Amino acid sequence: QVQLAESGGGSVQEGESLKLTCAASVPPYGSWCMAWFRQAPGKEREGVASLDTSGYTTYAKSVEGRFTIHHDNAPALYLQMNSLKPEDGGMYYCAALWSQYFVSCGDNPYALSFEHWGQGTQVTVSS
Repeated sequence: QVQLAESGGGSVQEGESLKLTCAASVPPYGSWCMAWFRQAPGKEREGVASLDTSGYTTYAKSVEGRFTIHHDNAPALYLQMNSLKPEDGGMYYCAALWSQYFVSCGDNPYALSFEHWGQGTQVTVSS
């Protein structure tokens, strides 16, 4: 059973930083692809960053160089967000795809059918 719970959102000024946490209950065997998505009001959900068991990461071009995705054995998935811009605001979701066999994010992870989602955490960036 995979369970995800995000935290760490908040309201910040442009240029500041936030670190989002996704507490992830994932079986200690098999493999996974996990990702951060965001959705702003009136906009479609978009993928932000992904990470899989092999350590392969991808980033949306809009966040490359500013955001970093990583995980630890807590187990948790993190999104370090630096130099935030107003357009980074929105509800941020953690998502996971887990398999007892092999799964990887690949080069287009945001098109995968993620089976597990957290409840989201709100990020607001003011100019």
